[in-house]
Amino acid sequence: MPKMKSHSGMTDRIKVTGSGKLLRRRAHRKAGAAFASTPVRSSTYHRRHEGDAPVAAADIRRVKKLLGR
Repeated sequence: MPKMKSHSGMTDRIKVTGSGKLLRRRAHRKAGAAFASTPVRSSTYHRRHEGDAPVAAADIRRVKKLLGR
């Protein structure tokens, strides 16, 4: 039986903490920066969307399978 391979796209997108929790990046962070010459989104919006967020409970089983865990 061959080894299980992890989904390389998922390994780039998900971070596993020391306690085993799964963290993801927040959406809407790629464009419309508050510091651009003509900002699309406010600095308040950017503060609310910074940092990592936990993966939803409904998705944990599927994400773990893709990570090979």
